[in-house]
Formats: sequence, C-alpha cells, structure tokens
Amino acid sequence: MTGRRRLGLVAAAATLLASAPLATIFDSWTWLLQVLLTVVMIAGAAVLTRTLRFPSWAQALGMVAALVVTLTWIFPSGHELLVPTPATLAHFGELIQQAGNDTRSYAVPVPDRDGLLFIAVLGIGVVAIVVDLLTAVFRRPALSGLPMLAIYSIPVAIYLDSVPVTPFVVGACGYLWLLVADNVDRVRRFGRRFTGDGRDVDVWEPSPLAAAGRRLGVAGVLVAVLLPLVVPTVTGGLLSQLTQSGSGVGSGLGKGGNGKINLFASLSGQLAQNTTVNLLKVTTTEKDPFYLRFGVADQLTAEGFGNQPPAGNTLDAGSLPDPRRESSTAGSTFQQYHAEIEVTDALRQSLAPLYANPVGIRDLTGNWAYDPNQQVLYSNRTTTSKQKYSVDYLRPQYTPAELRTAPELDRDDPIRRAFTVVPDNDYVDRQVARITQGVATDYDKVRAIYDSFSRKYGFSYSQQTQSTGNFSEIEAFLKNKVGYCQQYAAAMAWMVRAAGIPARVAFGFTRGTMEDGSTYVITNRNAHAWTEVYLKGFGWVPFDATPSAGVAGAARSDWAPDVDRTAEPSAAPTTAPLPGSSASAAAGQNQRPDRANDGGAAATTVGAGTDQDNWTGLLIFGVIATLIALLLVPALRRVLLRRQRHTATAGVAEPSEPGPAGAVTGLMVTGETARAREDAHAAWDELIDTMVDYQITVDPTETPRLTAQRLIRETVLSAEPAAAVELLGTAEERARYAREPMRGVELTSALRQVRGGLSHSATVRARVRAVLFPPSILLGWRLALSEAGTRTMEAAGRLRENLARFNPRRLLTRTR
Repeated sequence: MTGRRRLGLVAAAATLLASAPLATIFDSWTWLLQVLLTVVMIAGAAVLTRTLRFPSWAQALGMVAALVVTLTWIFPSGHELLVPTPATLAHFGELIQQAGNDTRSYAVPVPDRDGLLFIAVLGIGVVAIVVDLLTAVFRRPALSGLPMLAIYSIPVAIYLDSVPVTPFVVGACGYLWLLVADNVDRVRRFGRRFTGDGRDVDVWEPSPLAAAGRRLGVAGVLVAVLLPLVVPTVTGGLLSQLTQSGSGVGSGLGKGGNGKINLFASLSGQLAQNTTVNLLKVTTTEKDPFYLRFGVADQLTAEGFGNQPPAGNTLDAGSLPDPRRESSTAGSTFQQYHAEIEVTDALRQSLAPLYANPVGIRDLTGNWAYDPNQQVLYSNRTTTSKQKYSVDYLRPQYTPAELRTAPELDRDDPIRRAFTVVPDNDYVDRQVARITQGVATDYDKVRAIYDSFSRKYGFSYSQQTQSTGNFSEIEAFLKNKVGYCQQYAAAMAWMVRAAGIPARVAFGFTRGTMEDGSTYVITNRNAHAWTEVYLKGFGWVPFDATPSAGVAGAARSDWAPDVDRTAEPSAAPTTAPLPGSSASAAAGQNQRPDRANDGGAAATTVGAGTDQDNWTGLLIFGVIATLIALLLVPALRRVLLRRQRHTATAGVAEPSEPGPAGAVTGLMVTGETARAREDAHAAWDELIDTMVDYQITVDPTETPRLTAQRLIRETVLSAEPAAAVELLGTAEERARYAREPMRGVELTSALRQVRGGLSHSATVRARVRAVLFPPSILLGWRLALSEAGTRTMEAAGRLRENLARFNPRRLLTRTR
C-alpha cells in the first residue's frame, strides 16, 4: 500500500478517535455505529480513487459522494433507492431544522433524535474529508488538528461544568498517531537511514530530533490533561475538592458542593450538613404554599431512582399547557396564584425551581425550556445563579373521596408500562401484598403504603443510616426503618410501583421559613424529595412519606396527612390541598416525551421559512447533482467515444460482396478500400480500449493476430466472443499488411460480443470500474495533461530564450 493510501486510513482512524467527545453528548452509542460506517465509506472512497490514480479534485468529489450516499442509507426518506433524490434532500433539510429545535429543547446527554444524529454524522463526515485532504493530499497533518479541535469544542460550548478528560485524551492520541504516521512516511519516501558505523536504522526507530519532538508532544498532552485537575480554579479542581467539605446541598440530595443537587434518590448513604446557606427567596400570593419542585427521577435501579434528561419547547416557542383546558381534569376546580422567585449565587444549577402547574413564567434570562411531562424548567447553557423571575401557577382542589374515584389503569397503558418497572425483590413484593391486601382502589393502596411509613410501625428520621448487612438497599431500609427524605421517597415509589401503580420521585424545596406574611426564605436544609403517584384523571399526585418532624418547612394535605399525629387534621387553611399534576394527566402527553417538539408553535416557525427551505433544498440538490455529473464525466466520455466509432463508419454492403440484407449500421467494411481500412482500424482501437478498461495488458510490439490469441487465452472466452476476437484481429491484420482489406464484414456485433465476454469473465470490481471510471479515458486524459504540461514547459523555455536575447546585460557585456 502506498504512502498516501496508508495516511488516508490513519487519518480516518484519527477522525474516529477525535469523535470521542460525542460520547458525552448522546445518551446511547447509536451515533458511534453511524459515524463508524460513514468514516469507513469515506476512507474506502479515498483508497479507491487513489488506487485509480484520480486527481486531487476527483478524490475530494469521491469522498463527498460517499458521504452523501452513506447519509442517504442511514437517514432515508423512504423515496429513494440507494442514491439520493430530491425527496432525500428535502428530508435532510427537515432533519437539520429538527436538530435546531432539539438543541434548544434537550439537555445533555440527549436521546437518539434523528436530527441530532444527522448533524453529528454529517459533521464528523466533513471533518473526515478535511483531515484526509490535509494529511494525504496537501501533506499538512499538523493543520488537521483544527477540525479535530472543532469536535471537542462542541461539549465545551454545551457543558456548564468542565468537560470530561477522557475524550480529550482519546482525540489527542489520534492526533499524535497521525503526526507519527506522517513522519514515518516522509522517512520512507526520503530513503533508508544508516548510523555512523553503517548500521541500517529501522523506519520506526526515531531519530534524536524526532524522539525529542514526540516526547514534547506527549508531555504537552499530559500537562493539558493533568494541570486543570490539580490547580484550584473557580469551579474547583482536585485540590479545591480536597479542601472543601463533603457536605451536600440539601437533605440527602447528593454530595458535592458548588450549589448543585444530584438528582438521584439513593436508598443508602450518610448525610452531613455542617453549614446553612441561603439559596432563594419566594414571595407568593398563596397563603399555605406547597413545595417548589425542579426535578424528577423515574429510572429505578436496585440502588434507587435516577433521572432522564427533560425534553420540551423553549419558553418563547409557545404557551405553557393549561390544565383547565384538559378534558381529564374538567371536574377539578383550580385556583391561580402568583409567585416572585429570587435565587442567590449559592444555587447554580440548570434546573429552575417553580411550583407545579405553571401557566406563565416571565423575566428569566437565558435560554430556558419547559418539559410538560416532568413539569421541569431547564436550560442547557444558563444557570439559576442570581435569577429573578415570576411564576403564575394553578392549585387544583380535590378531596380523598374524589381520588378514590380514579379508575385503575389498563395493563397496556403506556404510563403504567413506563412507571411501574421495578427490580426483582421478593421481600418488597411480600410487604406490598401484605399491606394492600383487601384494598380496592388505587388511592387506598397508595394510602396504605403511605401510612406504613409512620412511627406506629417503627419508622423514624435520621441523617445517619444503619448498615445494610447482607440485605439489598431497599430491604435494609425497610427492615432498619431509619433514614432521610430521599430514602423514604424512593422506598415508597418502589412499593407503589410494585402494587402496579405508576410512581416517581420529585426533587425540590420545602416552603422554608416565613420572613413576613408572604415571603419565605429557603436554605440548603430545605432541599427535599418526595413521591409522586399517577392517578387516572388527576395526574401526578404528591405524597411525602418522610416524617414531618425531621423536615424543615414540611407541608401535608388532607389526602396525605401527617400520620404521626394522634388525630388526622381537617382541611384547614394551614393544610391547603396540594395539586395533582394535571398538565401531565392526559395519556397522550405522557406517551411521548418529545410531544412538545411537534406542537403548533414549531409548525408556525416551519411555515414561515418554507420558501427559504425550498431554496436551500434546491441549492443542495444542485450541488449534489453537479458532483454526481462530474463523477459520471469519464463514463459519459467513454460512451460517446464508442458511439462515435460505431456511427462514423456506418455504410451499406457492396452488391458484389453482399453482407446482411438491407442497410446495416455500425462498424462495417464497405466496398471502398480506404473506407474499409478506416473501419477496421476504428474497430481495433475500440478493442484495445476495451482491453485497457478491463485491465488486460496491451503489447504494442505484438501483431493483431498474436494479441487476439493472447486475449482469448488469458480471459478464457467462450466460442462466440473468441470467434469475434479472431475476426477483429484478422480485419486489422488485413488492413495493415494486405493489399486488399476485408470487405462486407459486420464488426459492430463482434465488438459487442467481445465486450460481453470480457465483462462476463471479469470481477464485479473490474466491471464497475470499466463502466463508471474507464481506465482508457483516464489514461488518455493523463497523457493529454502530460503532453500539455510538456508543451507549456517548452513554450516557456522558448519564451525565456527569446527574452534572454534582449537582456540588457548582454549589451553591457558587448560594450565592455
């Protein structure tokens, strides 16, 4: 394998390594398979075009064509057959527009959305082409680091925190590999190396200068990776983390500072709170507000609940959902309230606190989006630090009697299938079966599980949990009966799911400490987790199973009262009813998390840009059609040349030497001697070009007869093609050496038989090359370019000589 082809393969491998940062953006590995296929196709096109000795521009066009075809295979519109069509290009435009909407709607890691995957594959494909051209064509591999760095800049621009180190290390290794491969190739091209005593030096053995350069490169990468981890920074390095306390922000909501809360409801752990930090201040028109919420965890494992990225429309893309307009909550009465929220610099996260069922959000700075299914307000780039915003929200009014009317969900209901998945645990199943035995309605089952976490049954609040021993996390908690909020929330959600009722864990803040009649101050000690249960017709209804004595600012409702009190409280103003999540009550909204992306607002935006999209699609189609046409130029030139040879010598058989009846088109020897010789020569030229197309050796020193015999012997032609070859050889031999050439013989059909016989005996690769990229045409073009270059150099030499005659120096020399 030549050096350029070898460097092209190394460039492809380096591009794949440089794409490692995409692993931090996507939630799964689908992008890797698609990128791998695309880069392999581009590398294959590069190797093929270089094997055929195409010029540089043709190599670039070949790689672009491979990229377009691969994108068509991976993201088809359903109206094409392997190759792109106008419908395919229009589909590509839709994917690009979808990707633009998704970038504003999804937080990292993003799901496998076709638009985002298309942009990723297209970007990596373009980078692969640029890296290949810089490395193998222009021999500037150092510049290929710029497009590789562009890939790494994507997570840098998206992540609020520092980007993981591993992708940078992987990409840097690919870049160093590319530089080393180019250095080795340059040494090979220069020649063999020897030491002073004449010993042959292996090509991989570095010279002192090259070894020093490689050591400096490796040292630079290590410094770039390790230095940010060690040196204390504003966001915290390794030393900063070692000098900070390990206390988390909130009651059991994860360890780690920087004003962020980990959305994972663990079933085991220790909680330490040494300091109190003010996080936000809330002023609301509601007399007895419930909890502010900012996150949801609905992915259950044996260790607890984790969260999945939210998905929704930006705040300026459309109005928020209004549960008063939902048919599933038509029987509920809603009361609207207004709240002003002021966040301090201590709370720096991408999830904004708000009350459930918001119908209006104003004054938030930055790009924020709302997920109606999770009821989460989130951003990919902006944090809540020093934000001041207002929220209009609704509180539904319903009683335990109304919740008992909620019917059981069907087993095939998508909400039940999604939110009742639990790990296998016999102990939990037995406990749930015992607690809910004889209970009829879903609400009564949830209430029975909720009541079981009371002091009456031995449960208590503590920040120091006991050892799990040999039990599982959930089993240990239910047996030890000691824990804090996230353990209570996760355990209750698990047990409710085991009873066949959808449940999840919500994260947020209790209402905090009242500063005056309507303002509450919320600190890190008010961070909290509780359970949300889905009841058909009411949506997500909250239940806080954590003992209220251990929760600052706890609130209870009449359907989920404080079970540790001796008497169940009545529905007084101090225990105002708590909302169900009516915005997510409709099953259609929960079936597809990305439903908001297909809403009317997005459709309006699309309609406004229809003309621009049409022009963009036509432009893309024109560019791709031009590229395809340029790639088909050699094949078209070969077809035209063959037709010219067939039609230029068309004639009619002489009556004295009759041929086929009537007029016969094609290569036919006429009665005129000169015309007969021309026809025979044209047929022979066509045969020679056909041999070149199928890479059969042509020896100009052989006679036509010997060439025909060798062609039959090497290609093992059948009887009819072999006879046609002999006929063509005899016609050319008679035209060259005999007094009279052959007359009245049909040569066009003979050429067709020979071409069919050679195609039948050749490989698929040879047939494709002979049709699409005929070597006879490419060879002729190369020879023409070489001759043109030679003539240009000769003309330049003559011009230089002529100018030298009028050189003033000659006059000065003669004067002397």
